[in-house]
Amino acid sequence: MVVLNRIYTRSGDDGTTALANGERRPKYDLRICAYGTVDETNAAIGVVRLHLAGAPAVDAMLGRIQNDLFDLGADLAVPQRQGSAERLRVLETQVERLEREIDDLNASLAPLNSFVLPGGSPAAAHLHVARTICRRAERAMVELAARPDETLSPAAIHYINRLSDFLFVASRTANDNGAGDVLWVPGQNR
Repeated sequence: MVVLNRIYTRSGDDGTTALANGERRPKYDLRICAYGTVDETNAAIGVVRLHLAGAPAVDAMLGRIQNDLFDLGADLAVPQRQGSAERLRVLETQVERLEREIDDLNASLAPLNSFVLPGGSPAAAHLHVARTICRRAERAMVELAARPDETLSPAAIHYINRLSDFLFVASRTANDNGAGDVLWVPGQNR
């Protein structure tokens, strides 16, 4: 249960913040950076949803994803350690749901023969921004997982990787099922 009755505590004034297990870390710590970037991804998705009035199915998918991203933040906020009590973790079932949704959206899209430039409709453009933030979160999480003194659940990494794929496919869906995609033309401006 989360209780937020005080917004400021002054405990971070020394440049540290607490993980969910009470451990204090510098605010520049890679774990803090990872879940902070997951939070940025979530905020970017919130902006996307402002532009999806005509796409209730995609909006519902993004609503579920926003909740999953809070799960992911909770997962990252407590390092996995042997002998520690189990905390909220992202599960492979969440990854599998994302894969099904990617497949459902992708079924109506024409195959690509070029890279897509970020843009098109406002929703698609914001989905590309969310996708790039998501990729940054993934890089931080993979770097964190590579450290010998840190652990991350494989499902968390699978989820963030699949999420960037989802955001790409959703951007094409938001661009009139790909008809409004802006394609890269190699060397066009030479």
